[in-house]
Amino acid sequence: MDGWTGEGEQPDSLTALIKPVPFHPLVQGRATGRARYPAETPATRLGIAIGRLGFSRFPSTRPPVHPSVLYLCIPAYNEAETIGVLLWRIRKVFQDYPRDYEILVYDDGSSDSTGEVLRGYTDVLPLTILGESGHLGYDRALDALCRAAAARTRYPRRDGLITMQADFTDQPEHLPELIKRFEGGADLVVAERTLPEATPKAVRRLRWIASWAARRAGSVAGVNDPFGALRLYRISLIRDLLKDVGDAPLAKGQGWAANLSLLLRAAPRARRVETVSLEPRYDVRMRETRIRPWADGLALLRAGRALGPERPTS
Repeated sequence: MDGWTGEGEQPDSLTALIKPVPFHPLVQGRATGRARYPAETPATRLGIAIGRLGFSRFPSTRPPVHPSVLYLCIPAYNEAETIGVLLWRIRKVFQDYPRDYEILVYDDGSSDSTGEVLRGYTDVLPLTILGESGHLGYDRALDALCRAAAARTRYPRRDGLITMQADFTDQPEHLPELIKRFEGGADLVVAERTLPEATPKAVRRLRWIASWAARRAGSVAGVNDPFGALRLYRISLIRDLLKDVGDAPLAKGQGWAANLSLLLRAAPRARRVETVSLEPRYDVRMRETRIRPWADGLALLRAGRALGPERPTS
């Protein structure tokens, strides 16, 4: 019997398959090139026999590894001049830094051609357009985007949600810096904005007022700028937060106040929070800043007082 071929009666044991192996320099312990193998032993004969049974062709019992998906969530209001180029630059980033991703844009009742521009990209990008006819505000747009991403994900502990602005202030080329930290184990990555020379005076003034609002609302350990939009959340954080708030909005207040609110709620649920300093660009967007430092600053102070009870414990 030269070995069982799978036909007829099965041998009583694997030993029936073991037979002397013809001389080969590698098997006999001699070196050929850089390879060196031990001489023939009962163990090697058993391995050859198992190979004849075809055990090496058995499928793996380990579960398949699914790559993470990144959901880019972008609120947009009258951003027709920038949103198309922003989407194309996001596409270029993920061509050079391949990751599975989807783009969710909430068109918050834009009165310009933002919707028309967005629809032109749905056939060439993994893009979903959300929104209603009326203008609801930044906090409602942010809430809708977070809920949409949380509903779409199949692996909330593996997938990430990125929030960013639609006006080029947040640069798509900075996304890999956040993703690296997320893939390194961080549950929440916060982009902290520097103050380049091109920073508008209105933004500088609001940053000064915002520091007082943060004192009222509380802070997150290690985070110096809790007001920016560019962040990466592990979606399990958002899902846990949704379980707690139900139908209530995830974020409170407009603009920076909404960003602060979402951060203060999500951070206590994160095992690890990391920050990265990035320079925003105010010199490439096509419109003037919408920030009104005194009115927005007063709203931030009021929001800080309202958010005070949500201060995370440290």
